[in-house]
Amino acid sequence: MLRKIASFTVNHDTLSPGMYRSRVDGDCVTWDLRLKTPNRGDYLGQGALHTLEHLIATWVRSSALSDEVVYFGPMGCRTGFYLILRDRVSDAEALALVREAFAFAAAFEGPIPGAKRVECGNYRGHDLKGAKAEAAAYGRVLDACSADRLDYENGQPRG
Repeated sequence: MLRKIASFTVNHDTLSPGMYRSRVDGDCVTWDLRLKTPNRGDYLGQGALHTLEHLIATWVRSSALSDEVVYFGPMGCRTGFYLILRDRVSDAEALALVREAFAFAAAFEGPIPGAKRVECGNYRGHDLKGAKAEAAAYGRVLDACSADRLDYENGQPRG
C-alpha cells in the first residue's frame, strides 16, 4: 500500500500563495514556495517555470548559504517550487534567502544560466520575461510573509 505523502495532506482548496515549511526529514527542511493559488486555473507558464528554476537554483547555490542548499525544483502542478535546506538555516534566514533569490530573478538581465543546448534538456523552453514577472509578483507575496508564521494552518500562514 502506498503511503500518503505530506504535501498531499495539505488542503489545496484553501492554500494561498506564500512560503510554508512543508516537512522536516532528519536534518533537511522542505519549503513550499507557493506562487499560485492551487486549482484556480492560473498556473506558472512552462517557459517561465523553467527559467525560474534555472535562475533561482543557480542563485541559491551561489549564495552565502550554498552549503545548506540540498535541492530547488518545480512542483509538477506548476503552482510553485520546493526548496530543501539543512536545518541549520533559521526560518528568518530561509525567508531572507528566498526573498533575495526572487528579487534577483525579477531583476535578471542577460543569458539564462545553464540554458545552452549542452547544459539543458529543453534549452529552447525558456521565458525570461514571464519568469521576471512571476518573480516580481511572488516578491510582493513574500513581503507579507513573516519568519514566525511559516507553518501550514488550513492553507494559511500560522499566526
